[in-house]
Amino acid sequence: MSHSFLKESKLYIVYGGNKYRIYTTTAISFSQTFAEDSYPVKTLHDQSKMLQNSTITKANNANFSFTVPLTVEKDESIVLDLLTDLVSTADAGIATQQLKSFDMYVQTGSSTFKIEGAVITEGTFTFNRAEKPFEVGLNGQGKKLSRAGNESYSIPGNAQSESATRTPLLVFPVLTLDSLNMDSLIGASLRISNNIQWSQFETLQNSLSVTNSSNAMYPDTYTVSDRTVSGELRQYQTDNNITQFDDFNTSSNLTIKAVQVGKTASDSGFFKINLNPVSYTARLKTGSIYEQSYDFTSTDNTALNTSITQYS
Repeated sequence: MSHSFLKESKLYIVYGGNKYRIYTTTAISFSQTFAEDSYPVKTLHDQSKMLQNSTITKANNANFSFTVPLTVEKDESIVLDLLTDLVSTADAGIATQQLKSFDMYVQTGSSTFKIEGAVITEGTFTFNRAEKPFEVGLNGQGKKLSRAGNESYSIPGNAQSESATRTPLLVFPVLTLDSLNMDSLIGASLRISNNIQWSQFETLQNSLSVTNSSNAMYPDTYTVSDRTVSGELRQYQTDNNITQFDDFNTSSNLTIKAVQVGKTASDSGFFKINLNPVSYTARLKTGSIYEQSYDFTSTDNTALNTSITQYS
């Protein structure tokens, strides 16, 4: 008997016929559950049946999450593309925007698991002052989780070449928000959320033929209900920014840069995103040292992929 260890897992993304090896931290998880429907069996003629019976005919959507260090070589650019880019589809003449879907494989010491029809629903970037390597935390959903084979399973797709080296890096944030003084920064966060709704997929006819997980009903299609880009900016309160502690604006221009440690603040940045317009509110945070926090939300996310002006 052998066990599978998380630290030995390998993550692959198959998109557009290409296979990408994605290097992650150990923060990787995935699962799928089945939905149980209960119904009463107690009748007027049989009052002894106090418990409810249940049926299981369908699965909930699969969920997954993993964290990817962003490296100098940028081999992991595909995950940012899958997070931000939308594709146009048409059904019955009605045009809609959908996320790019892919198949995700996790290969362990004894198995290869597959999530088919996966989409990335959320990405979180944290810009700290050189505390740890720059990373993006990703969450997503998919149609079906299955065991594709053992540890030797051949994952389909054309393997994309990898750089000879992988170089994570430390960064520090550089911000501009209109004409406000954004010196004395502590850190910043950026969250891109794609809110999706899975369409109704169960039918009475199909439910009658379900006997086990192999022929259960699984989610099939989804729609993007809305998209939000939001986050928080934090700075120490000083004599230079004291007048900003109770500010707000609904049409501002925000640029966030992640500059590699060792380079100047005027550098073009390893990662850069420009959001215009954004709405923000400022609030005071008390503590041993007074801080100011700015909560922001983008009010135009239709072309988010073009807002990331530096990375790929």
